[in-house]
Amino acid sequence: MPAHQTNPQNIKSTSGDNLILGTSHCPTMKVYVIDNGGQWTHREWRVLRDIGVDTKIVPNTTPFDKISDADAIVLSGGAPSVATDAALMGNNGEYLDKAEFPILGICAGMQFLSEHFGGTLGPGTVPEFGKVELKVISHEDLFRGLPSEFNVWASHNDEVKKVPNGFEVTARSPTCPVEAVRSLTRPIYGVQFHPEVENTENGPRIFQNFLDIVSEYWSD
Repeated sequence: MPAHQTNPQNIKSTSGDNLILGTSHCPTMKVYVIDNGGQWTHREWRVLRDIGVDTKIVPNTTPFDKISDADAIVLSGGAPSVATDAALMGNNGEYLDKAEFPILGICAGMQFLSEHFGGTLGPGTVPEFGKVELKVISHEDLFRGLPSEFNVWASHNDEVKKVPNGFEVTARSPTCPVEAVRSLTRPIYGVQFHPEVENTENGPRIFQNFLDIVSEYWSD
């Protein structure tokens, strides 16, 4: 991990709190955002940049050896049902198979990694578009220090119907039983909602928690 650090950044959360993120929480690290064609991919990049991360957006067709110097990657969201189209998801499968660093999948990114490791996808019983009440099941990792319930922003027709073996559900909502997952054996995480948009409460904190996971991973 790069040794240099950046100055702290003040990020305004949706609840009105100033989050002091940066040097005191997370040394500069390199995190690539894999572009799966999502409408908010640039927002994921912006949140990471504002926290103080060395980050850039890369096409999902990029060979793994071109991103293997990353400390972590984020698999972005994508168009509706894109997660089931292997061609449109590019080299995401290769990244998941070869990466020896933490991975965060967002929306289609979570759906793809779930199916890739043996889970199943299908149409949501109630498609989620807009504000959703998230209910946290596990306060470890991504939801460390966060409330048991808070509002997030979702935009999806499909959902994870069956979580792959070796994964567990870490959050749900009244209309979607799998809002977040994590691997029990590797530092791989997924969220069905969009923590990068302003409508999601505690969004920057979720990203910071992921960066804390990355820092802890490389310090072991």
